[in-house]
Amino acid sequence: MKWMRLTLVVCLAACGKREPAPEPHAPAGEVWLSRQQLDSQQMKIEVAAQHQVAASLDAAGRIAFDELHVSHVFSPASGRVVRIVASPGQHLRKGDPLLEIESPEVGVAMSDLGKAEADLGAAERDLKRQRELVEAHAGAQRDLDQAQSAYDRARAEVARARQRAATFRRQGAEGVSQRFVLRAPIEGDVIARNANPGTEVQGQTSGASAVELFTIGSIDPVWAYADIFEVDLARVKVGAPVAVKVVAYPDRVFNGRVDWIATALDPASRTARVRCTLRNPARLLLPEMYATLAIETPARKALAVPRSAIVHVGDERVVFVQTGTTENGLLRFQRRRVVVEETENDPVPVKSGLLPGEPVVVSGGLLLSGML
Repeated sequence: MKWMRLTLVVCLAACGKREPAPEPHAPAGEVWLSRQQLDSQQMKIEVAAQHQVAASLDAAGRIAFDELHVSHVFSPASGRVVRIVASPGQHLRKGDPLLEIESPEVGVAMSDLGKAEADLGAAERDLKRQRELVEAHAGAQRDLDQAQSAYDRARAEVARARQRAATFRRQGAEGVSQRFVLRAPIEGDVIARNANPGTEVQGQTSGASAVELFTIGSIDPVWAYADIFEVDLARVKVGAPVAVKVVAYPDRVFNGRVDWIATALDPASRTARVRCTLRNPARLLLPEMYATLAIETPARKALAVPRSAIVHVGDERVVFVQTGTTENGLLRFQRRRVVVEETENDPVPVKSGLLPGEPVVVSGGLLLSGML
């Protein structure tokens, strides 16, 4: 009986079904494909290599007034504002009136000129008389020297008085009037006005602290500034083309060239300021707008891949690299996170995450990403 039971157990074990061997699965971050699948999806693979790339350096910046086209207007004399003509935002031509000021200094300046011219006439006549007396041996040389000195002083006083009076005459003052009109020294827009009717103002020559009454500036052209980090400074050259974009006009590009690079670094941020001049005939660019400056840098050799090879996964940039084959002949593709330069050029320089000579999927990477 024992022999029969043993035989039955052996028979049952021999006749039982066997469990099939488990099929291998791709690990996380990998996709396995057959060559037929690769061909059917029309995927293309290229070897990562060094390329001659024309890179650009992106930097945050802002739009500012061209300081050569901005004027700060002060009153040449102390007085009281009696009338305002120009308003903030108004476009002015050179010589247009800004405001009218009543100032005793203006009347004094005009009166001084008349007095100085009268004194000069008297000194000239006295000098002529003393010279005639000396020639006739009827006068002393000392008197002639004194007359000459008086004439020279009177002539210098007339020159000073004329220059002082001319300052107000250019502003429209005539005769002994105490009023004059302050006028725009350049063409531009009224950026700021710091005066109202009845305001007491101090003149620039009064010795007191003069207040800026108007700020006038032109916005064609404008300057675009950016701060370049010390590590990137050697890549930026004067004359390099610059493409500027602003948030207000995302589809517009404003072109210029680097015309100035600071000769000293900011000690806190370790950056150097770079400037370019932009034409602005349509007056689209306004001072204090935030801007992005793309500065062209010299072409160089760098590891690069076609832009089509870069797949955006959230905030990351990834490529798919063929890393070999499996035991059953399937092609292995590994997702690889890479750091690339932010540029619109093609191919795209790769800073890290990829080695020269590695096969990279340049067409079909988005499909592989969906298979993970």
